[in-house]
Amino acid sequence: MPSDINFKLDEAAKLLSRTPSVIRTMLTSLPERWTSNNYGPKTFSPFDVVGHLIHGDQTDWVVRARQILETQNSEPFQPFDRYAMYETSRGKTIAQLLDEFEQVRGESLKNLTAMNITEAQFELSGKHPAFGNVTLRQLLATWVVHDMNHIHQIAKCMAHQYRDAVGPWKEYLSILPK
Repeated sequence: MPSDINFKLDEAAKLLSRTPSVIRTMLTSLPERWTSNNYGPKTFSPFDVVGHLIHGDQTDWVVRARQILETQNSEPFQPFDRYAMYETSRGKTIAQLLDEFEQVRGESLKNLTAMNITEAQFELSGKHPAFGNVTLRQLLATWVVHDMNHIHQIAKCMAHQYRDAVGPWKEYLSILPK
């Protein structure tokens, strides 16, 4: 089996549609210490991750896909504020963020489907502020991997809460720092 699977929009959409329920299952009804703690300086808590994913859906993935289709590389993407969630999530509960993420992701996927992207359009490019030219295919594949990255980050953050409690097994648990 090849190590890289060719990007397919229908498969990507299925994966993207599952992220809200995966994260909801991981975080619902937990004490706040499980959702608000991070695993070190400059890391996100699970609460932060959900806010970050909401902000990404509202300002990044579909917005940039639409820009690629409409302007075809004539103007650069707006830079993405990776830390905007600190302000936009302030005063909300994790339950509110989970509900909002589910709603926003549904809208994002509806908008993505409505674009009726053709195979040829996947090769159109946009100008990323840091990377230069990127294709629509790369953008959409990155959206999927970005979700998986943050699911992993939530798991890592949660595992970190028991980093000392596991005792010598820490040696075998790659999710924990050695």
